[in-house]
Amino acid sequence: MAKRTAVKRKGQAAKAGDGPNPRQPCPCGSGKRYKACHGVAGGVVDVPVARPFDGLAAECELVALREFVPSATAPLPLTVSAEREITLATVLPMAAAALVRSDGSVFVGMQVQTRSSDISRDLARAIRWALDAELGAVLPVVGPETADPDAATPDIERLQDLIDPNLQLEPELHTDFSWWIPADTEATGDVAMSLERANSAIMPTERLAPGAYWVDAGEKAHLRWTRAEPEERLLPALARLSARGELDLGEGSRYAGSFRAHGLLVPVWDLDRESHPREWTQPATELGERLETALASLEQEPLSGAERRARDGLIGRQITIR
Repeated sequence: MAKRTAVKRKGQAAKAGDGPNPRQPCPCGSGKRYKACHGVAGGVVDVPVARPFDGLAAECELVALREFVPSATAPLPLTVSAEREITLATVLPMAAAALVRSDGSVFVGMQVQTRSSDISRDLARAIRWALDAELGAVLPVVGPETADPDAATPDIERLQDLIDPNLQLEPELHTDFSWWIPADTEATGDVAMSLERANSAIMPTERLAPGAYWVDAGEKAHLRWTRAEPEERLLPALARLSARGELDLGEGSRYAGSFRAHGLLVPVWDLDRESHPREWTQPATELGERLETALASLEQEPLSGAERRARDGLIGRQITIR
């Protein structure tokens, strides 16, 4: 009886083979098998995605905009048909997930509250919402309930499905949040209060290189550099520079540590805040070149004892924020 049942089930599974293979990775990109994700009875399982922007050339910029760039916007051209232009923003009034202005322009926020464990899917949900929302509409929070149950496209879209994977973001940094308000419009009520609070808390920030930002944190300035290399390659390369005394940006700087954010490592350097941020552009470029050389050398030359000790020290100065 058991054998017959097994044969029967196998035949039924093969007959229903128009959909995804239950044992194959789910097409949503979660990393789980389809049968444990979107193929589960009753809908989607909220599977944590450790590296939500993996596969995108703009990954480092997206992580930076999500985590520590205070006020910035960037056009986000879509690969799907859309009548509205999308602008990606670090944060919107009241930390909204998206809004549609009266002129039809759309802003989608990065620093938002979410109700799922995949930021990439939430961004896709917010974009899809904004493309069809009424003028003047605001999406306060994004999550599974944002998806349209009657939509022709199932709720497995991610940002990777809506933009060119080779897209390079070029964020425009702002000194305040005045861009929240359209020209010839005055902020009132909650928006005015939110604008005042945001402007008072903003930290001066400048972009020195892709993924690399100078930030004035008050008592000191920092360079926060989001790197795309896997941590198991990046740390040995940083250790190699550290052992050689080459892991700084020159006088007035020192390596402070690193933090993990959305699957990437973000090394941080303390900088003399009396220096103009542009004075660090060339030193950062030279540091990047040294780091690339160190990464390449790992293929032929294993870490020495001193470099391994340096790596252990760098690991001790890591934290994870996402």
